[in-house]
Amino acid sequence: MKRFLSEVKDGRVPQTCWGYEEVGHTQDAKKESVALFPRDPFPTPKPEALIQRILQLATEPGDLVLDSFAGSGTTGAVAHKMGRKWIMVELGDHCDTHCRPRLQRVIDGEDTGGISMSMDWKGGGGFRYFNLAPSLLEQDKYGNWVISKEYRPEMLAEAMCKHLGFTYAPSDDAEDYWMHGRSTETDFIYVTTQSLTHAALTKLSEDVGPDRSLLVCCKAFKADADAFDNLTIVKIPQTILRKCEWGRDDYSLNVANLPMAEPDDPDEGLPLFTERSGDKS
Repeated sequence: MKRFLSEVKDGRVPQTCWGYEEVGHTQDAKKESVALFPRDPFPTPKPEALIQRILQLATEPGDLVLDSFAGSGTTGAVAHKMGRKWIMVELGDHCDTHCRPRLQRVIDGEDTGGISMSMDWKGGGGFRYFNLAPSLLEQDKYGNWVISKEYRPEMLAEAMCKHLGFTYAPSDDAEDYWMHGRSTETDFIYVTTQSLTHAALTKLSEDVGPDRSLLVCCKAFKADADAFDNLTIVKIPQTILRKCEWGRDDYSLNVANLPMAEPDDPDEGLPLFTERSGDKS
């Protein structure tokens, strides 16, 4: 593509081929890995200069960089040194043996390799480390998808609190069973998988009182949602409740009261040439 000098504000048009003199090569990457992890170098690292070139072309300072296969954490380390935000995902054990220790060294200013010198990196910043939770769904012995036994109904309340901007803080007082979380000192949230009747909501409204408000998240309700000044009533999304049950693996049916079949007509279904009283066929 032809471009005029007047069209180029900063730098130059990136080339298709990058030489190892500019972006490093495998041996450079291995040397960087050995310097970081002398006892357990990562087997397939990428040179920091290569990641730096990619981020220079695709991002600006302050942008968010996502690496779904973090490996030894090179992308996060380079993004951090370049003033980018970053998210890394890694399911392997090297998340603990390589990624986390490496980023901690970057933050502490102890990583002097890679692009540290060219970026004049001295350390700083921080990160949060999260463990992936178990899968919410699993198949029971009949092949039906159910909510994993590792999850409890309380987790649904905690998830709804987070989703709706409440702080999960269940009350220890049995009389305040409806206090699953709060947004202010007088505004609370209650999560239940039950269907609430008008009578149940009336009792709930009385328990909450006129000086407090409550967001009620339920499976369903049979009442006028505007009938209670201190209650706001919403349904938990059916996409969750319709397909999932809490760890169920028993689908037995109660057949004790099934209607009995009518007796067969004695004149129907008799075989041919059967002798009946007073008649011959």
